[in-house]
Amino acid sequence: MDRLLLIDGSNLLFQMFFGMPARIVNGQGKAIQGTLGFVGAMLKIIRMVEPTHMAVLFDGEHENPRCELDSAYKANRPDYSTVCEEENPFSQLPDVYKALDFLGIRYIETMDCEADDLIAGYALSFGRNEEVVIASFDSDFFQLITDKVSVLRYRGEKTMICTPEYVKEKFDIAPEQYADWKSLVGDTADNIKGAEKVGAKTAASLLHEFGTLEQVLFYAEKIAKPSVRQSILRNADRLRVNYQMIKLAGGAALPFSGQELKYRYDGRTTNEVLTGIGLR
Repeated sequence: MDRLLLIDGSNLLFQMFFGMPARIVNGQGKAIQGTLGFVGAMLKIIRMVEPTHMAVLFDGEHENPRCELDSAYKANRPDYSTVCEEENPFSQLPDVYKALDFLGIRYIETMDCEADDLIAGYALSFGRNEEVVIASFDSDFFQLITDKVSVLRYRGEKTMICTPEYVKEKFDIAPEQYADWKSLVGDTADNIKGAEKVGAKTAASLLHEFGTLEQVLFYAEKIAKPSVRQSILRNADRLRVNYQMIKLAGGAALPFSGQELKYRYDGRTTNEVLTGIGLR
C-alpha cells in the first residue's frame, strides 16, 4: 500500500531551531543549527515512516484568512520581521529549501491559506484509500486521524504515533469530535478563547451527551449544570467562530498531484546533504 508522509515544515523548523542546545555555525561562520536539525529530524522521520510519497508544507508570509473571523487569532505570536537574524528561524529557511531540492522532495510555501489547510486536503483525499502520516506537533491535526491517517510527533527516541486510540485515551473523545472539543475549551497557542467553566472533562462530557458542538448549542437549555449552561448560551457566537477557525475541511487547491509526490529515500545522510548544499 502507498504511504504519504506530510511534514508540517514551519512546525518542524521552529522545533529544531529553538530545540538545539546551542547556536551552531559552519566553517564560514554561517549559522546552520536550524537547517542541521531540520534535515536530521526529517531524515529520521523518513526512515521511520518509509513513505512512497511525501511533501513538506510551509506557511507563507501573507494575511491569514482566519484573522478575518477573529483578529485575535494567533495575535500572541512574535512578529519575526522585527527579530534579529540570530533569533529568527526563517533566516535559515533558504538553506532548508536547498536541502529539500537536493533530496528531490516536493515542498511549497502557502500563498493564500495555512499549511494546515493543504495538509488537511491531502489527508482527506489520500486518506480515503491510502495510508497518511502527518508529522507535526500541531494538535489541530488530531481531528484528521482515522484508521488510515495518523499524526507523528517527533521527539527522537520518544517519537509518538497518534492514532484514534490515542485521542480516545487522552481526551475521551473520537478524533472527529476534536474540533468541537477544542472550540469549547479554547487554544492558548492560537489565542482562541473557549467558554468559561468548560474545561477538558466538561467538554468531553458535553460531546458524549450531545455529539457535536452545534448540538451542544442547539440543546444548551438542557445542560444540567447551571454555570456551564449559562456559559454555553453566553458564548454561543464565539464558539461557532472558534469552530470555523479550528475545523480543517481541506478545501484549498492542492499544489501537487499524487504522481508528483512520489518519493524514494536513497539513504543519504544529514552530513551528505549539508555537504551537497555547501554548508559543510
